[in-house]
Formats: sequence, structure tokens, C-alpha cells
Amino acid sequence: MQDTPNVQDTHFQDTEYIQFFDGGTEPTLGNLGGKGASLVTMTSAGMPVPPGFVVTTAQFDAFMAENQITERIHALLAGLNPEDVAEVDAVSATIRASIEECPVPAEARAQTVAAYEALQSRFDSPVPVAVRSSATAEDLPDASFAGQQDTYLWLEGFDAVGEHIRKCWASLYTSRAIIYRLKNGIPNEGLSMAVVVQKMVNAKASGVAMTLDPTNGDRSKITIDASYGVGEMVVSGQVTPDNIVLDKVTLALVTEHLGDKHAELVPDAATRRLVEREVDAERRSRRCLTDAELTAVATLAKRAEKHYRTPQDIEWALDADLPDGENLLLLQARPETVHSSKPATAPQPVVSQSAQAGAAPSSATGGFSWGSIKLTA
Repeated sequence: MQDTPNVQDTHFQDTEYIQFFDGGTEPTLGNLGGKGASLVTMTSAGMPVPPGFVVTTAQFDAFMAENQITERIHALLAGLNPEDVAEVDAVSATIRASIEECPVPAEARAQTVAAYEALQSRFDSPVPVAVRSSATAEDLPDASFAGQQDTYLWLEGFDAVGEHIRKCWASLYTSRAIIYRLKNGIPNEGLSMAVVVQKMVNAKASGVAMTLDPTNGDRSKITIDASYGVGEMVVSGQVTPDNIVLDKVTLALVTEHLGDKHAELVPDAATRRLVEREVDAERRSRRCLTDAELTAVATLAKRAEKHYRTPQDIEWALDADLPDGENLLLLQARPETVHSSKPATAPQPVVSQSAQAGAAPSSATGGFSWGSIKLTA
């Protein structure tokens, strides 16, 4: 992997507004949101997570307070009918425009610029990043917020990153999210949003894996969905991936179904953005992972399950810029929610099966979602 200095050796430290994945600060859901807290936890456990930092909920709260947006939002949402989609769309557009247009407080912006520069200083040349929403509501029991907020891929330069941090904040008030909260009686008071800024992986193959068989809940199996390029096309259902089931103990192949894998999202050197490219017939006709890569993905999934002590949904990628044996990266891990959840007689750290039905499914996960993915120059 690329040399990554200890964060204590960099010129920037964790603050109220910024927390590095490897900054050493204890992660909390309230400060980092579900995605951010998971990435910090996995990094501290020594898992191969691409480096990055989290713009904490404290920065979102300071931004909203300084610009006096919260009061306007409450007024707009008061008495809103979730069945009136046109009205919800209009209110959503007004709220999101307000958030995207307001300036970030000077100190918060300065800290975010410094964090971005510190992240870039870890590499020999500038690297693109992903900017990913991390809502505090993501891991509430009996509530599924998967897919309701935004992720932006392949961003270069701080101007683009800063703009899309605000877009992520604004996505807390998409029409879908507003309607979901209204219909489920979830108050808007106290809502907050963290944002993950993470080195983008130049994925030659990627996908998802579960440490059980999602068709029947069999925990003696590992199920992997894999396709070429960046994994968005897998989790959004745009391609039919390879689907492989392994024995969890021996990692022996149980079943294998080759997907069509007709297209891949890859970086284009000329335009410096992700583009969709057709996969040639020869590559489509064979599995996109070697036996060794398949074993590595399964081993990583087992490691996540052992760490969290519950069946896991993981998102992974093989980085084309790294040597074999060092190129498998863990992008996200979350509890499997359909077969692992229990009746909510007490607060649980995962969502219920009934709530999960609202999430965008993939063939392996039964509900894993990156959210609304935007491919941005």
C-alpha cells in the first residue's frame, strides 16, 4: 500500500470539526454518523481501509446555527403532508438550495481545508476522493435510512470537495428522506449529518460480500458479488455480477454463477472522471476474481465478522494501483440486517427486516446500499 504516515506526524490533528480515520479519537455515532464511525472503528482494528477523515456533526450543527437555517426548516416542514409529493418536492428543493448556497463558518472551513491537505500529503501526487454522507440516523433501531443521502465519487481539489460536503448535508432533506421521517414519526429536531472524505480507490474489481447465505440465513457460508470497475454498478443493480458462495470454514467453492458484467465504471485519464465502459466478451465470460482474490475477499469478510461478532455486509475493492496481495481494501462494513436481526424488544444495533425492505437491494446483500451515487468531475 502507499506509505501512510502516523497521523501524529502530520501537521493536523483531530478537532471538534474533523476526525481522521487513524486519529486515535474514540468514534461515536453522534459525532461521526454510522458510516464514519464504522470506518474509524475498522481502521483502528487494523483493517485495510483507504485513508480519510470525517467532517463531524459538530461542523454541520455550527453551519446550520450560523446561517439560521434550522428555524426555517422547521417552519417549512410544519404541517407538511407526506402524501402530497409535489409539495414535499418543493419544500425539499427550497431547503437543499438554502444549505448548498450558505457559507461554511470560517474556522470550520479552515480546519476542513487543512484536513484535506493533510490527507493529500500522504501521497506522492494528488489523489481523487469520495465524499460520502454519514447520517446519525443510519444505525437507529427499526429504521432504515440506506440510500436516502448522497455519495459523490472521484472529486479532485478542495473547491469540489467543499461544495459536495454541503451537497451531502443538503441530502438530509431529500424528498425521500423527508417523507420517510414524516411517515415513521421521526422528528426533524436533533437531526445531524457527518460527511466522510476518503481516498478514492481505482478499482479493477469490486463488490459486496456477506458472511452468510442471504437466501436462507445459513451462517456456514460466505456469499460474494463481484464485477469489474467501481462497485456502484453492483450495488445499484446496473450489472449482473458474478455470484459466488464459499464454505465459511474451508473457503471451498460451493456454487458459482457468472454474471454478464457488461459494463464497468473506470477513471478516464482524458476527462479525469469516472466513465462507463463496455466490458469485452472475453472478460465477461470469465470470473472477475482469481481464486486467490476470492479467498482474500472471503477472509476479509470473516475478519470483519470476527471483529463485530455478528454477520457482516461488507463493501470491498481491488485497487489497480497497488500490488497483488496488498490491493484488497475494505470500504464499508455493516451488520447484516435481514437474517441477523431479532425482534426489537430492546434497542438493537442493527435495523429490522421490516425496515430493511425500504433499502435498495443488491443480489448478495439483500439491502446494502451506497446511497444516491453521483459521478462527478
